[in-house]
Amino acid sequence: MKLLIDFFPIILFFVAFKVWGIYVATGVAIVATIAQIAYLRAKHGKVEPMQWLSLGVIVLFGGATLLAQNDTFIKWKPTVLYWLMGGSLLIGQLFFRKNFIKTLMGSQLELPDPAWRAMNWSWTGFFMVMGVLNLWVAYHFDTDTWVNFKLFGGLGLMLVFVVIQALYMSRYIKETDEAKDPQA
Repeated sequence: MKLLIDFFPIILFFVAFKVWGIYVATGVAIVATIAQIAYLRAKHGKVEPMQWLSLGVIVLFGGATLLAQNDTFIKWKPTVLYWLMGGSLLIGQLFFRKNFIKTLMGSQLELPDPAWRAMNWSWTGFFMVMGVLNLWVAYHFDTDTWVNFKLFGGLGLMLVFVVIQALYMSRYIKETDEAKDPQA
């Protein structure tokens, strides 16, 4: 259910684009993101900082797209989000000596510090590359191709990256006593 809520605005954007075009889709994405934040706030009483950031970016870049009637702004939105996320990880590590990946996932996983650092750097790089890749697709292909890439290419690359990360982390995850002895 959480996954559906997280991708709700992206899916609605995609559908609205295919039916009505980029400007209606942009308006739908703004409204869907506001509804998503309202739902999360009502259901859980809080909203994660990255979700607030996403709302701000979609309102800013989506609003600029609608006011200027120029789809360039909305095409920059994923890049800005990717670079803000990658930049946050980079700044946290370099200036605050804080590994935000470990902060987010440390209660769920026990990994040695070098593995956490490797994950932090790999996610930083992934977000930076995804930002560049988004712009490359946006400026070298038509809007329809960009929208398809945004949904399928971006999510597909993220899935592949997460699988690679899981394989990397698996060598550090210790088996519990129950997993070793199924009779227990």
